[in-house]
Amino acid sequence: MAKSYETEHPVKAFGLAATDSSAHLSPFKFSTRATGDEDVQFKVLYCGICHSDLNGESLSILSSPGGHEIVGVVTEVVKKVEKVKVGDKVGVGCMVGSCRSCESCKDDLENYCPKIIPTYRAPYSDGTITHGGYSDIMVADEHFIVRIPENMPLDSAAPLLCAGITHEILWTGQTSSSTQGSRQAYKAWCPRQASSSTHLSSPCRFKTLTYTDYIVSFMWNWNWIHIVAAGRKMISGSGIGGMKETQEMIDFAALN
Repeated sequence: MAKSYETEHPVKAFGLAATDSSAHLSPFKFSTRATGDEDVQFKVLYCGICHSDLNGESLSILSSPGGHEIVGVVTEVVKKVEKVKVGDKVGVGCMVGSCRSCESCKDDLENYCPKIIPTYRAPYSDGTITHGGYSDIMVADEHFIVRIPENMPLDSAAPLLCAGITHEILWTGQTSSSTQGSRQAYKAWCPRQASSSTHLSSPCRFKTLTYTDYIVSFMWNWNWIHIVAAGRKMISGSGIGGMKETQEMIDFAALN
């Protein structure tokens, strides 16, 4: 017989989760694993609210704490951990695991790993389900821990762990007289209403920051993007980043 979230691990934890179709958050008891040789346990002090958290609740993905912009203070490390020590400020973003052996992982782009493990509501390597940061405690592999500089307030650091490392959609255009592309970030405006099939009810409309060239149409659902662009344009973007560039982003933000 399968164990409940509250009894499957030895460390007791408490959080907030949607437990019925109303999607209202309510107190939720669960458990987390004991701190392993390469794990970091920390007390969660802040957790940002991402739009994907809200989407998850509204889609009735229930019965587990969400949240993937998580920051706090280290309470326990064991043996092999070298990155942080007890008392350090740390964070966890959108992933807590990957295969660590594919080309993407070797290139410090764990976010592209085909075996990436999201921070919450995903099967972990031990077969249990991951729980997010709407909780009082978290245990994570050292590799997926981000060090938060001492001069950075934790409440400011939290949203950077998702929004701060999510790449803007970029535009690259070439003119007939130059081989150098020009890159320009676009800000998208999209209606929030979506149909039951998760397609947007109408295309997103893009406004260039400086150029008059424009995107004709842009539509997505959860799995694909369709773009029609005028004038030999290329659109690119990325959801989150690898652990190395996430740490670099946090360090840069702290310095600036």
